[in-house]
Amino acid sequence: MKFFLDTANLKEIQEAVELGVLDGVTTNPSLMAKEGIKGTDAVMSHYKQICEIVDGDVSAEVIATDFEGMIREGEALAELHPNIVVKVPMIKEGVKAIRYFSDKGIKTNCTLIFSAGQALLAAKAGATYVSPFVGRLDDIGHDGLQLVQQIVDIFSNYGYPTQVLAASVRHVPHLLQCAELGADVVTCPLSVIMGLLNHPLTDKGLATFLADHKKVNA
Repeated sequence: MKFFLDTANLKEIQEAVELGVLDGVTTNPSLMAKEGIKGTDAVMSHYKQICEIVDGDVSAEVIATDFEGMIREGEALAELHPNIVVKVPMIKEGVKAIRYFSDKGIKTNCTLIFSAGQALLAAKAGATYVSPFVGRLDDIGHDGLQLVQQIVDIFSNYGYPTQVLAASVRHVPHLLQCAELGADVVTCPLSVIMGLLNHPLTDKGLATFLADHKKVNA
């Protein structure tokens, strides 16, 4: 499984890189705004900085919702760096744009996936990734993890190369269950990845080892 960080914070990205487990980054306009990144030039520059830190795919989202606008923005993003993946919304014009980008050899991430049917359309159009939103489905009383399972099964049935990128992953159980279900990628905050380190018995065992070491070396 690949670990992507869902952030635009350069410090967090660097920390994950130093941990040695980061495979990529996903971003969106909300995450850019959270970091105070405003204006097209500043956003494009920030994407370049992210690509210089992480050796892996970096999803950069188009803002346009019309086909021509998506193509224009997506091509500009793809020119920034070879690691850029153009992030496209799951709408009719988005599916058309995914086909266009796929034919041009530009990687894509179809975002805002909330049904297996949407994921299937994106895969048939040639998406590199599809992003089912686990946590947001949970918020409205649906089972986000069940959707991940459906998509994994469908792609396996037909051999689609499209990778399942589980998004809106909010805590460690989410991440581990996505791994059990066979998701190719999870994207989440750094706190979720760091949460994998924690177990009370590890803390207790380490404290015992250190105390015993101190006794025998007093």
